[in-house]
Amino acid sequence: MNRVGLYVPLALFAVILVIGYAGFQLADPHQLPSALIGKPFPEFTAERLDGGGKVVRADLIGEPLLINVWATWCPACKAEHDELMAIRQRSELNIVGVNYKDDPAKARRWLDEYGDPYEYNLLDPDGMLGVELGVYGAPETFLLNEQGIIVYKRIGEVTERIWRDEILPHLKRWEVAAQ
Repeated sequence: MNRVGLYVPLALFAVILVIGYAGFQLADPHQLPSALIGKPFPEFTAERLDGGGKVVRADLIGEPLLINVWATWCPACKAEHDELMAIRQRSELNIVGVNYKDDPAKARRWLDEYGDPYEYNLLDPDGMLGVELGVYGAPETFLLNEQGIIVYKRIGEVTERIWRDEILPHLKRWEVAAQ
């Protein structure tokens, strides 16, 4: 066997390492593309968590909204909750919750205990609205413009950095009062 043949396995191994490393660095998993960006929020009918009746897509039109998919069983939802409370305090942006595959009684207790940043919450006990939204799991957040068009999607928790760097720029373009 000649000397060149000894280096072929080493070269193949190096190529595999480079490809693997590059593959792990390609994209932020929280920035998965959504087929819904630029499209209207899906048609739906859902009950409100507070018993305030049914909500349909038309109720989401008229002002920018942050739609937050959350659940009491979701640790990341608890982690983002303080930031949602802060957003509610420092901006005029309304937040609508989608209580995803959860027990409504637990959800009401959770909001009583930790605070309620939502204008109202939609019940999605079977996850069908989540399916229409392409939800991978909770939390996921969507920003809708005044026409009910989805302009932004976040998979994972909303942090102060996400608010400042990714959501707030949309609101500033729309001249929505927010800090």
